[in-house]
Amino acid sequence: MTQPTQWRPETIAVRGGYDGDSATDAISVPIYQTVGYKFHDTGHAARLFSLEEPGNIYTRIMNPTTDILERRVAALEGGVGAVAFSSGMAAITAAILNLARAGDEIVASTSLYGGTWTLFTSTLVDMGIRVRFVADDALSDADALFTPATRAVFVESIGNPRLNITDIQAWAALAHRHGVPLIVDNTFCTPYLAQPLKHGADIVVHSLTKWMGGHGNALGGIVVDGGRFSYDNDRFSYYSEPDASYHGLVFASLGEAAYITRLRVKVLRDTGAALSPTNAYYILQGLETLAVRMRQACTSAQSIAERLAAHPQVSWVTYPGLPHHPTHDLAQKYLREGLYGSMLNFGVKGGAEQALRVLDRLKLWLIVANVGDVRSMAIHPATTTHQQLSPEEQEMAGAAGDLIRLSVGLEHPDDLYEDLAQALEG
Repeated sequence: MTQPTQWRPETIAVRGGYDGDSATDAISVPIYQTVGYKFHDTGHAARLFSLEEPGNIYTRIMNPTTDILERRVAALEGGVGAVAFSSGMAAITAAILNLARAGDEIVASTSLYGGTWTLFTSTLVDMGIRVRFVADDALSDADALFTPATRAVFVESIGNPRLNITDIQAWAALAHRHGVPLIVDNTFCTPYLAQPLKHGADIVVHSLTKWMGGHGNALGGIVVDGGRFSYDNDRFSYYSEPDASYHGLVFASLGEAAYITRLRVKVLRDTGAALSPTNAYYILQGLETLAVRMRQACTSAQSIAERLAAHPQVSWVTYPGLPHHPTHDLAQKYLREGLYGSMLNFGVKGGAEQALRVLDRLKLWLIVANVGDVRSMAIHPATTTHQQLSPEEQEMAGAAGDLIRLSVGLEHPDDLYEDLAQALEG
C-alpha cells in the first residue's frame, strides 16, 4: 500500500504497510504459518536466491506476516526498511554483527540494560569484538576512545535503568565525526514518543516484546535502518568489496538499502534468529493500540512519580517528567510533548534491604523481569536484571541497591499509588 507522507503515528500504527490481504481482502493481517513457498519454476527460484528478484524464499529470511510488521515499524520510525528478529537481544546482536567482526570495536554509553551490558562485556568479547564505554555526561572525553577499528556507537534513547534522556544529536555528531553509524535502542520510547532517525541516528533497534507488543505474550525484536549512512569506504570493506557468498555482490552498491539488505540476507539468514509469524501477528495487534496505551501509561506514570516524590519514606524519585530530573530539558526536546515515558525509579529510606521488603509487600504490582506491559510491574534491578554486573558496573549503569524500578501499566493510577503507599508504610 502506498502510504501518504502526512499520515500520523496513530494512523501508521493501525494501517501502515497493509491494505487488505491480496487473496481474500481480509482487513486483519493473516498469519502466514508456513515455512516454505512454492517457486514458479527453477528460473524463478534461482533469481530469488541470487537476489535478482524480490520474493519469499523461506520463513527464516522473510514471511508475509512479518513483512507487514517490518513495514509498519519502519514507517513509524521513518526508516527505509526493517528486519524483525526473535527477541530484542537478537536484534541488538544482529545490528552489531552486521557492522563488526573479530578485531573491531564499538563505543557505547554506560547507561545500558543489563542484558546489553553483558552482551557487550562478555559475549562480544568472546567473539573478538571490544566495546569501549563512555558516560553520557562525559562526551567531551569520548573522542579518545575511537580507533581505526571502531565500527559503531551504541546508546539507548532512555537509559535502562537510569532513565536518563540521551542527547541523540550530540551522540550522532560524535559518531559521524569518526565515520561510523549511531545505533539507538529506542525500546523505552517507542516511535510514538521519539524518532531517533530524525535527530541524526542511523540505525534503531527495539525489543518488540515491550510496549509495541504490549501484552506480555510474544517475544520479538527489530532493527530499522535510516538509509543515510554510506558504507562505501575502506572501514566497511565487507560492504565495499565483493561478497563471495553472493557471487561478488557489492552491498554498498545497493545505496540506502545496503545495511538492511545485508542484515537480512547475511546475518538473519546465517544466524537464524527469525521471528515466528504468530508472534509477528501478536505484535501487530499490540501496535494497533500503541498510541492509546502510551498516552495513558505516561500520564499515570507522571501522577505516580509526583505523589511518590512527596512520600516520607521515599528518598528520591527519578522520572524525566519531573522538573528536577537532570535531563528534563532533553526530554522536552526529544519526546512527544507532555509525555515522558511510563518508567520511573525511586529509592526508599533504609537502602537495599528496605527496598526488597517494600517489593515483597506489593499486592497489585507484579514482580516481573519485563517492562512495557498493560500490567504494572516492579523489580529490584541490582538483584535481577543487573545482578551479573559488578558493584562498580551497577553504579555506572545506574542500578543502585536502593533503586526500585516501576513499569506503569493501564490499571488506575490511584490503585497503583495506594498499593505502593501501603508497601512503603507496612
